[in-house]
Amino acid sequence: MIDNDKPQEDAVNEDVKAELKGVPEEFLTDDDELEAPESDTDLTEALEALRRDLDEAKQEVLYAKADTQNVRRRAEKDIQDARNYAATGFARDILSVADNLSRAIDAIPGSLREDEKMKGLVVGLEATQRELEKVFKQHGIERIAAMGLPLDPNQHQAMMEVPTDDKEPGTIVQEMQSGWMIKDRLLRPAMVGVAKKPD
Repeated sequence: MIDNDKPQEDAVNEDVKAELKGVPEEFLTDDDELEAPESDTDLTEALEALRRDLDEAKQEVLYAKADTQNVRRRAEKDIQDARNYAATGFARDILSVADNLSRAIDAIPGSLREDEKMKGLVVGLEATQRELEKVFKQHGIERIAAMGLPLDPNQHQAMMEVPTDDKEPGTIVQEMQSGWMIKDRLLRPAMVGVAKKPD
């Protein structure tokens, strides 16, 4: 007797094989053998299960890609930060040199500035100060503005209050030590005196 169902069974098997063709082997278990389904409903359920598995695998791949991109972005940001702020420790140390140079220049009396014998020394000190600030600027290190500005706790550190009617309360009227930024980060706050209303 001729089995009329055999060609149909083969056709169903070919359809199932075609659906499974793009699925990696690790997603197929021993239970996923290509057997002829008992009915169209079984075939539909099997295909739906495979599609769900495939969708889950695609989601996992997308999550893995997103994680990889996040790790790469973080690494790039860390590298950029290292480039931008590599000089931070050195800059903090050299600020005391800049402070001492400023104090030395400020301490020179006017009479010595006019003295022909001392004029070369004064000019040399001032040129050194300008050169130092130029080098700072090349590396993104800039002085924080303070005098006459309102106190900004992100950049200024109030060391004392100065009673005065000349300025609004909270205005910086004295700068004891200059503050510095490196790029967009605080290197050292400016130490200042702030106006307050007299008692």
